[in-house]
Amino acid sequence: MKARNRKAGTRKAVPAVRRRKAAAVGVKRAYQKPAAADGIRILIDRLWPRGVSKTVLAVDLWPRDLAPTTELRKWYGHQPHRFAEFRRRYRRELAEHSERLAALRDLIRGRAATLVTATRELDLSHATVLREMLATKSS
Repeated sequence: MKARNRKAGTRKAVPAVRRRKAAAVGVKRAYQKPAAADGIRILIDRLWPRGVSKTVLAVDLWPRDLAPTTELRKWYGHQPHRFAEFRRRYRRELAEHSERLAALRDLIRGRAATLVTATRELDLSHATVLREMLATKSS
């Protein structure tokens, strides 16, 4: 058999297998302007952010039952030394809403999504915990 002479770069393209990648879930303060890159905007606070109108906030979804309970939120008070215990208690609360959490996980799978919250310290908030829970396959 004769070997074909091919020019460099003329390989036949093999179709790529399209997989639905898990898009990263972002976290944004309610007081920041919405952006097109936000994708689905989900308000994750139990209370509406003060001084922000519905049109300015531009959220697509508001699952209040996935926010920490008022009791847990008041106990935590954003005290950094309580965050580990807050995370444990909040994860337990989320486990009680596993169906709702799974539905939200399915809704955002493969899409851009942003969790919107009024909290100032994003790293020490329920937003971080919820984002972790959405990234896992089971709650």
